[in-house]
Parts: sequence; structure tokens; C-alpha cells
Amino acid sequence: MGKVKPDILHQDEHIVMVNKTPGLLSIPDRHDPTLPSLLGLLNQQFGKVYTVHRLDRETSGLLVFALQEEAHRELSRQFQQRTVEKRYLALLDGVVYHDTGTLDRPLAEHPTKPGRMIVAKKGKAAVSHYKVIERFKQFTLVEFHIETGRMHQIRVHAEALGHPLAIDEMYGRREAFFLSEVKQRGFQLGKDEEERPLMQRLTLHALRLTIDHPATGERTTFEAPLPKDFRAVLQQLRKWGH
Repeated sequence: MGKVKPDILHQDEHIVMVNKTPGLLSIPDRHDPTLPSLLGLLNQQFGKVYTVHRLDRETSGLLVFALQEEAHRELSRQFQQRTVEKRYLALLDGVVYHDTGTLDRPLAEHPTKPGRMIVAKKGKAAVSHYKVIERFKQFTLVEFHIETGRMHQIRVHAEALGHPLAIDEMYGRREAFFLSEVKQRGFQLGKDEEERPLMQRLTLHALRLTIDHPATGERTTFEAPLPKDFRAVLQQLRKWGH
């Protein structure tokens, strides 16, 4: 990806709220530190920034970083004590039947596949609540409210529900979303034309974050708008996929 400028939604002397671009790492890669990361870009801009939490590389949305050690300590405490409210938008494969539900499924690392998580009785506690926002013929837009922040939590819980993310090459059924999948009638390409995907990454967006401001203690909610690719998919589903 080219030169990326962090999309800063809020900044004061204690914290910075950023809408992470999909495809950008939250923090530097251990194996290849030359890859651009949001933390690296923010460090260039602010001098020293502290990581509080992170998102998968292909997930877009809201991240909070601390600009001072005290703010970092206080935000870390809130994440550990689960007083932070985290809400995500996810487009899931198939039609989710129940309007709301809770997935209380402990998660553990896959015994033979590094970097992959599974539901396991002896895993770490993981709780996700979901609410259906919109149903389409083959997909469902869902809001997730997660109490814990385990690696790949929403992705694995969605798979356990029987409705993995619409795009998730690790836990789901497809690596990209093509218009031809929903617009079957009247969909034509030119002779030498190849269909380009509308979206080619996880259909997951960190939408909203509610924290107690580390300096004032005031309960504050921040929201990150959906990126262009996710909006394009929803627009086509509303047009052809109902």
C-alpha cells in the first residue's frame, strides 16, 4: 500500500482515536518490522504513542492509543476490567435466524495450526453478544458487542454460530465478494473483462468504542464510519440481495 496518513477522529493531550484502514497493521510485525503499521505512523507524528489494544490487519475501524504513560495505564486497566464497550459491524454468511443472541464459548489456540483459534472447553473465556441489523437473501448484517477481546474472537464465534464472516479465508467460505454472486440476472462482463471484487478482506469493522476518559473520567463514545469497500457491498446487497 502507498503512503498512508492515519485517519484521526479525535485527539487531545491524553489520547488519540484513529479509524484504522483495512490492510494496515495495528502494530509492527514481529517477523517483518519494515511493514507499515498504525503505531509506526502515529509514532512518527506524535513522537511516542502507547498501544492499548489492536485489530486484525484486515479489520477496519476504531482504535484508541494513549499519548501519556498515565493515560496508557488507566486505559489498560479499563480493558482488563472490561468496562470498555466495544461494538463491531460484521457481515455474516447466510441468514441468521435469531434477532439477538449470546455466544459464551471459550477460545484457545489451534493445537496444530499456528495463528488460528478454536472453541475449546479449557480455553480462555470469550463472550460475544450479537444483534441482527439487516437481513439479505444470502447474508446478514450483525452488530457484535464483545465483553472479552480474544484473538479472532468474533471470527471464531461467528463460525461457531454457523455463519462465518462473509469474507474470511481462514474461518469462512470466500476470500472476496463479487457482485455476480448477488446480481445473477443481467450481470455481464465484456469479452476480455475480468470481474473485480467489491471487497477483498474481512467483513468486520470496529464501529464504536465507549471509554471513561483517562484524564476526566467522563464516559465518552467514539464512532468510526464504515469504509468505502464495506459501504459498496451493503449498497449492492440492498439493491439486489433482499
